[in-house]
Amino acid sequence: MSKPISEFIEKYYLHFNAAALVDASKGYVAHLKDGGKMMITLAGAMSTAELGKILAEMIRQGKVDFISCTGANLEEDLMNLVAHSHYERVPHYRDLTAQDEWDLLERGLNRVTDTCIPEEEAFRRLQKHIVDIWKDAEAKGERYFPHEFMYKMILSGVLEQYYEIPRENSWMIAAAEKNLPIVVPGWEDSTMGNIFASYCIKGELTATTMKSGIEYMMYLADWYTKNSAGKGVGFFQIGGGIAGDFPICVVPMLYQDMEMHDVPFWSYFCQISDSTTSYGSYSGAVPNEKITWGKLDITTPKFIVESDATICAPLMFSYILENS
Repeated sequence: MSKPISEFIEKYYLHFNAAALVDASKGYVAHLKDGGKMMITLAGAMSTAELGKILAEMIRQGKVDFISCTGANLEEDLMNLVAHSHYERVPHYRDLTAQDEWDLLERGLNRVTDTCIPEEEAFRRLQKHIVDIWKDAEAKGERYFPHEFMYKMILSGVLEQYYEIPRENSWMIAAAEKNLPIVVPGWEDSTMGNIFASYCIKGELTATTMKSGIEYMMYLADWYTKNSAGKGVGFFQIGGGIAGDFPICVVPMLYQDMEMHDVPFWSYFCQISDSTTSYGSYSGAVPNEKITWGKLDITTPKFIVESDATICAPLMFSYILENS
């Protein structure tokens, strides 16, 4: 089997963050080969950065067992799927004035660093169909998680008329087809979350039709207790924030609050982050700090790659796909 990425990084990535990238990738592969399972957490705008091109293949090949992501990453993969040709790239974004930013808003373009998401073709195109699914569930007295509603929309085929990228480049399609477990902590802080809230305020939907964050934690706790035997579950964190902190807390919650003293720690940990080590920052905390919170063991393999995830994650996933 040809291994061009593996050969390249093993030849040239020998020190500092480059070496950490290789070590963490090898640790991921070893964890899978030993029968371990892996959670990936997505913070930042990874879906708009089109990480789905390779994350989808990781999902299809069984290299990911669970995903925790922000509501933005959940929906922005689908936005890119149905509106890609309407996106605009702004490579000179650092030079934009306040007036330039206002002009983008007036054109219905919401900027994420160098990429503008088109409101009408992306947000409203999804809204038209997801609202019907929300209302149908409510009429039937059914309740689902945010990602389950998204899965229903994908698998119904209603979005296929809009596809503007190959379906194999969408990690949400890959996840829906495998019914991959997902938690979306803080989903309300997303465009679809805001839209759902607006319908509740207008009296057209009730909040309880959408399962809550507490129910997500219960769902994750059930999954973790059923899947942490043997080699255990690894934790591959992209960025920081709630997408990482919410799921990693399931271990101390089970141990300390549920008093389940046989619950294993996370058995592998890697974080890709460009956050500098700082005071009180979760994203900037070194992995050893998590030992004091009952999340990681002394012996847990721990890696931190202090760099841009849009550069590092595709390299690491390529290495993993070539070697496991």
